[in-house]
Amino acid sequence: MTAAVLVTGAAGFVGSHLLDALRQQNTPVVAWRRPGRPPAHSIADVRWMEVDLLDRPAVTSALGEIKPTAVYHLAGAAHVAESWKHVRETFEGNVLATHYLFEGLRSHALTPRVLIACSAHVYAPQPRPLREDDDLKPASPYATSKLAAEMLAIRAWTDDALPTLIARAFNHVGPRQDPSYVAPGVAKQIALIESRRCEPVLTVGNLEPRRDLTDVRDTVRAYIAMMERAQPGRPYNVASGRAIAIGELVEALVARARCEVRVVQDATRLRPNDVPLLVGEHDRLTSETGWEPRIPFEQTLDDLLEYWRGRVKTDG
Repeated sequence: MTAAVLVTGAAGFVGSHLLDALRQQNTPVVAWRRPGRPPAHSIADVRWMEVDLLDRPAVTSALGEIKPTAVYHLAGAAHVAESWKHVRETFEGNVLATHYLFEGLRSHALTPRVLIACSAHVYAPQPRPLREDDDLKPASPYATSKLAAEMLAIRAWTDDALPTLIARAFNHVGPRQDPSYVAPGVAKQIALIESRRCEPVLTVGNLEPRRDLTDVRDTVRAYIAMMERAQPGRPYNVASGRAIAIGELVEALVARARCEVRVVQDATRLRPNDVPLLVGEHDRLTSETGWEPRIPFEQTLDDLLEYWRGRVKTDG
């Protein structure tokens, strides 16, 4: 087959937006999805393959067939809170699957640039924007597994000259994101209230934490910029550089509602270990690749709410 870019986890939220961006560039793409999982979004001219990343022989065989020119490794467990309930699955999805990917590339002597989608949750909390050289202190199974994936990537570069790129992504939001996350969860509730399918009461958790919220479409542009220009073997923050309180996010979405909405805090949604501030500097990424966030926060919220209005209408 024609040499192509491989995207793992392509059926997910970020993967669907990355496929959109790559196809806009007319990049030949092979998209891996977990067996039995349908894509989150229909995209033309993408070759889909069902590959279980925990099946070592299947991973090795598929890599030998594709011989990718570049790999965006997005697959894995992505939910911090759920990682406490599913520790084994979190480490399998984020560490073992990454190990099998690198092992498969080595077995075929393939050396594409490989971007690993890691996380800002590896950092120790700081009362200021985080930099790549700040202390690391993962505080959840999810964060620990992501740091382990980073270590695998660094070893692949230093020991095997496999050019690995480490993207420490901060929170990213946008259309198609699962409603178990706060922004799409609020947007979905508002869409249901507007359609009169539930009472005009919006239930929320902790409104105090401040988070760096980047539009997912800016996030995938950052990944593409890293693939083209970043240096292997060291991390890059993918962040907006701006912190927004969860309460501000909720207020902004409620202000866009087409009907009256009452906000009520739900004690069952409170987390005892919420980090008060998680925001990052993107100076390294910007200076070395030219990337900067482009999409205004207001557009992100408008697009997110319109997406859920459409979903609620379509789902009936």
